[in-house]
Amino acid sequence: MKDWITKQSANAKSDILSGLTVALALVPEAVAFAFVAGVDPLVGLYAAFMIGLITSIFGGRPGMISGATGALAVVMVSLVAEGNAMGPAGEQTGLYYLFATVILMGIIQMLAGVLKLGKFVRLIPHSVMMGFVNGLAIVIFLSQLGMFKESVGGEMVWMTGTKLFTMISLVALTMFMMFGISKYFKKIPEALIAILVVSGIAIFAKLDVATVGSFIADGGGKGLEGGLPVFQAEIFSKVPFTLETLYFILPYALILAAIGLIESLMTLNLVDELTETRGNSNRECLAQGGANIITGLFGGMGGCAMIGQSIINIKGGGRGRLSGIVAALALLSFILFGSSLIEQVPIAALVGVMFMVVIGTFAWSSFRVLKKVPMTDAFVIILVSALTVMFDLAIAVIAGVIFSALVFAWENAKRIRAKKFVKEDGTKVYEIWGPLFFGSIKPFNEKFDVAGDPQNVEIDFMEARISDHSALEALYMLVQKYQEAGKTVKLKHLSEDCKILMKKASPKLEAVIQEAVDDPRYFVMEDVKTV
Repeated sequence: MKDWITKQSANAKSDILSGLTVALALVPEAVAFAFVAGVDPLVGLYAAFMIGLITSIFGGRPGMISGATGALAVVMVSLVAEGNAMGPAGEQTGLYYLFATVILMGIIQMLAGVLKLGKFVRLIPHSVMMGFVNGLAIVIFLSQLGMFKESVGGEMVWMTGTKLFTMISLVALTMFMMFGISKYFKKIPEALIAILVVSGIAIFAKLDVATVGSFIADGGGKGLEGGLPVFQAEIFSKVPFTLETLYFILPYALILAAIGLIESLMTLNLVDELTETRGNSNRECLAQGGANIITGLFGGMGGCAMIGQSIINIKGGGRGRLSGIVAALALLSFILFGSSLIEQVPIAALVGVMFMVVIGTFAWSSFRVLKKVPMTDAFVIILVSALTVMFDLAIAVIAGVIFSALVFAWENAKRIRAKKFVKEDGTKVYEIWGPLFFGSIKPFNEKFDVAGDPQNVEIDFMEARISDHSALEALYMLVQKYQEAGKTVKLKHLSEDCKILMKKASPKLEAVIQEAVDDPRYFVMEDVKTV
């Protein structure tokens, strides 16, 4: 019992320290994504707090961090702009259309959880997963380059001279410290220590560097300080509940829901691999949906799982739900009480942490395996990586899955075979091998010689599988051709489910099915299928 308590205490310590590190890393990300979406920084921070807290408590993956993300923010830009144009000038109706869309997005995600659609994430091939992490690592890296800009005359320009040198030096120091601490002090969250040390150097040395506070000011924000999230009753007065509104927000809600679920479930898979444990994808769908409904009602911009912060948490020792809860509550405490302190943290320290996340996220092994895997898989890795950078995660993953599915279908279509022989009584037998589905119909039909075959023909499906309507239609047409030629055809060794499908499809197919089985191999095959 004492050992168990000691272990739990050690886990709690790691979760708390890792959660604090994540909270610091969440601040500039949430603020930056709020600016991208065209809303106030507090809208992004509130989303990070509410979504992070709810998913940490109810989500399907302990240790995974959720909040406002760039993939969603990019879609929200046009939503907010169009929403503002639909209302009176200066009323910020786009913000309330955003809240309404986030609520609808949450409802769609909860429906996905109720319908148990999260299990379909297992259909995502490993090559798509590698492309996903590579593309996301590149996106995270590119997003951090914007931190090397400063405001000059109201415009953001690249840093030069001493400022640039100082920025690069502090970023390098942060990365070096994280590498050294992780190598020699594995129980200490290296990111937290590095942030504290670099912040101390910048503050006490009075270095002229960009800070969280100056970053917010450059973006037009008023600072981190704020109160508790409040219920946004204005949604119901400023957003008309009409079909026109539904037509406007539904496409955005569907896209946001899809992006959110795909990014969350793929991050869940990645965390599963890192921790060698297994999360619950359907539970995560429900939690993400519920969190987005709440955040929409209380003034947040919506969000999903964040791969960068999740990796920071896992690498820092955060494994339990406590780490996400601490991160969310710490973020809220920054808003309520510690805004002046957090605004002094140099951006360079946070950029250094995110650069280490990029190094840890990128699947460097993909360079090694590109020459060892099939050419189609190598192409999928590159395709998904490129599309993630060029467009967004949803488009990249969907394109990768579709391409992989088409390749799989094409490869299986080529596996249809037919062994032909004539029995002593003159009956010609076709033993079919391989899957019979839409892709293999043409080569299947080419196996038969209706005009040249004898009076009696048997088609044996012992080693074949009838998979879809196209296969049923092909069989129907084949039987019809033999019957029109005045010949008898029998279908043998069909599985029970195939028989049911064929009997439903056509009485003509039912009449040619041979029910009597005299081949002991068939019973063995049936037993294997049942097991």
